[in-house]
Amino acid sequence: MAGRFAPRPPRTTARGGRTGVPAVPGGMPQQATGPGRVRRWVPDGPLDLGLVLGPLRRGPGDPTFRAAPDGSVWRAFRTPAGPGTLRVRAHGGEVCGEAWGPGAEWLLDQLPQLLGAADDPEAFVPRHRVVALARHRRPGLRLTRTGLVLESLIPSVLEQKVTTDEAYRAWRLLVRRFGEPAPGPAGAGERPMWVMPAPRTWALIPSWEWHRAGVDDKRASTVLRAVRVAARLEQAVGMPPAQARARLELVPGVGPWTSAEVVQRSHGAADAVTVGDLHLPGIVGWALAGNRHADDSVMLELLEPYAGQRHRAVRLILLSGRTPARRAPKMPRVDIGLL
Repeated sequence: MAGRFAPRPPRTTARGGRTGVPAVPGGMPQQATGPGRVRRWVPDGPLDLGLVLGPLRRGPGDPTFRAAPDGSVWRAFRTPAGPGTLRVRAHGGEVCGEAWGPGAEWLLDQLPQLLGAADDPEAFVPRHRVVALARHRRPGLRLTRTGLVLESLIPSVLEQKVTTDEAYRAWRLLVRRFGEPAPGPAGAGERPMWVMPAPRTWALIPSWEWHRAGVDDKRASTVLRAVRVAARLEQAVGMPPAQARARLELVPGVGPWTSAEVVQRSHGAADAVTVGDLHLPGIVGWALAGNRHADDSVMLELLEPYAGQRHRAVRLILLSGRTPARRAPKMPRVDIGLL
């Protein structure tokens, strides 16, 4: 969080796809370990890999995510079958997925849903000019469905009530310190990718390591409570989004903001609105009604015409770039050692 109206986009899943996925110059690992398993898939409409997979990126230095200059996207996952690395490329209306590691088959089976095959963009009807224009300019927007809960829950918990930079730094440091190298060529080279730690590894992280990463006791305790019931939380993938959110919120420290951020990614929930955010109500209020002082209740009222598709509407609003100018100073970073 960086003041009431920060110029940078806020941290909902819409924020992960505001300008697509930026390419990282250099440092892309070469295929030194040989080819992986391959699957080809033809989507039934326009598909923008950056917009679809962008919400999975937690900051420009996310060690689990990489965008290559050739337009392909790499992502390291911890799947039910084990660690896996997925490389996705789109060319000529066809998508090619290549995967490595124990989780390779699971990732390739999941590929269509990961790229929005379960999403229905045609169900969305714009009710405002700004939304209609954003949809026209971004026809490749689809909502991803990862089928994984914990890997969206933990970074969302780290993002609670801190600045974007602090949250991304904590995720980056903890994954690199306690995760494992990504399978395949992505785990080699000068800038290897990493798979996030397993639940047991999260549970064994010493308190001082949380402190070094800038994570306070409240957020660290929430992560520890979540990983103790990881299996039960992963079962929420088979539930409707509303029931999945209710299960997530049984974990102390997980509230509506966090549960919405999770199901937007794990379930591709088109109607899950992030409430309790510092910036989002003002952005939605400004875009739809010229009201930069809107709160959650006003935001939900403005989004009512999009019932069933409110999350998609918010993503399009943020992609439109129509945000109010910042009027407050940037929130400073907090040294938790002084708390």
